[in-house]
Amino acid sequence: MTEHPPRRVRVTADGPSVARSLSLSKGAAATRGIALPGSPVDDADAVYARALRRSQLRLALGTVAGFVVVTAVLTLVIVLIPEIDQVIVAGLPLSWILHAFAFYPVIILFALLYARGAARNERAFRTLDERG
Repeated sequence: MTEHPPRRVRVTADGPSVARSLSLSKGAAATRGIALPGSPVDDADAVYARALRRSQLRLALGTVAGFVVVTAVLTLVIVLIPEIDQVIVAGLPLSWILHAFAFYPVIILFALLYARGAARNERAFRTLDERG
């Protein structure tokens, strides 16, 4: 006797009736990540979420731009100041040590700045969300 795989069934429904059947009490959506049409609460949540995403994107782009600038300046300092090669620390030229270790504090600094800014943006978003 051979076993047949279970038959697949496609379920379809119209949009507005699904939105009404999925909504909880007083217009709150059953799934917070999906803005269902026709609910003012969902529209406000979508606007707040878009604003938070834009704010986080601005913060990320600003952080990356600042990191690139600081890294480029540090690299130019190492390259353009030849006296750095004359300084020997632990048997190695200072420029080698700077190439090896000077970038890590810069990375950590920008990571901390970004994390602090992102937390501040999310706190501001929660404050706006609680008012609404």
